[in-house]
Amino acid sequence: MLKKNLLIGLASLLAFFQLTPALADETKAVNSAKTLETAQAFLWAAGSGDMEKLESLMADDFVWHNEGDADIPWIGNWESKEKVLNTFFPLFGAGLKVTSWSTDYSFVNGDQAVFMGSMSAIANESGVDTGKFSWAVRVQVEDGKVKSWNWLEDSYAVSKAYHAKQ
Repeated sequence: MLKKNLLIGLASLLAFFQLTPALADETKAVNSAKTLETAQAFLWAAGSGDMEKLESLMADDFVWHNEGDADIPWIGNWESKEKVLNTFFPLFGAGLKVTSWSTDYSFVNGDQAVFMGSMSAIANESGVDTGKFSWAVRVQVEDGKVKSWNWLEDSYAVSKAYHAKQ
């Protein structure tokens, strides 16, 4: 009887260990799908200028980070949704007018989503066109809210247009 119970216990344990990775993969897939859905909604809201939707998707401790030329007013780390909405976006909007935009790739893993594409813009002060350049953004989502947005672009093209003499 003891031997039979031991075999049943071992069989149950083996079944558990075989199912556990499948359940973990399924949970990760569901989490990844939710991450991608939230990140895509945020990307759409940012691109369309829907500030109300953006604000609703931001975590309270949201961080927007732009890599690039520190002499450009909107480049750097912007911590808190209030600073992003009330300082970053007005500076960005006053400095750059996006003239084309495409999102060509996206992928997701757990709470991180990545989008890549191309865009062009005109620097408002100089009137100079950046030409078409590549961009990428890494988005972290927690509890259905975007916690961080790490924007990477061809900052040379943006800086060159921004600092051009008329």
